[in-house]
Amino acid sequence: MLSDVMEDYLKAIYVLQTEDGPPVSTSAIAAEVDKTAPTVTDMLGKLAERGLLEREPYTGVELTPEGEAVALEVIRHHRLIEAFLAEQLDYDWSEVHEEADRLEHHISEAFERRVAAALDDPTVDPHGDPIPGADLEPVTDDSVRLADCEAGETVVVARVSDRDDDELEYLADAGITPDTELEVIDVAPFGMVTVRTPDGEQSLPESVATSIRVRRR
Repeated sequence: MLSDVMEDYLKAIYVLQTEDGPPVSTSAIAAEVDKTAPTVTDMLGKLAERGLLEREPYTGVELTPEGEAVALEVIRHHRLIEAFLAEQLDYDWSEVHEEADRLEHHISEAFERRVAAALDDPTVDPHGDPIPGADLEPVTDDSVRLADCEAGETVVVARVSDRDDDELEYLADAGITPDTELEVIDVAPFGMVTVRTPDGEQSLPESVATSIRVRRR
């Protein structure tokens, strides 16, 4: 049986390799799970011994099919819980992530099925992140970072990172949520990204624009 911490590592690696491709570096994993590099290296060795990931010396790691299945199950639990909290218990989208983090490891498969049925099998969570299906097949995603777009492009917000509560509140106030259409007005080198929303222009720090994923029109 895997510990909650092991499942957290597998989830983090899956997210990183989905966004940037494998292999995933130790430093990237350390930043994602907020641990030191030696601590991460030790855990990666344990996961490799269980056949859940493959390690490439001096390059990084990639999940095996077995590791990917575990990660997808945890992600499915997490995002279903987020959707349930938002839709059924009236949580704000900035409040659901930490609650889901606490619960994702401890729900039964029967509970998962009931939550999915109660929500009519949702495909995305409140932040627009895709919810893996019950078959735990990887979900394809054609979105790109807003920070990587160019001035003049029209895009639609696909999903927003759920890791920063203050950032989510800021984006909600700015009217930048999933399915919002944006026109990219200006992209300053290593600076602000200015977009036009239905409510007016907004200038976003590059770090915020990097956390927003969009689909080009």
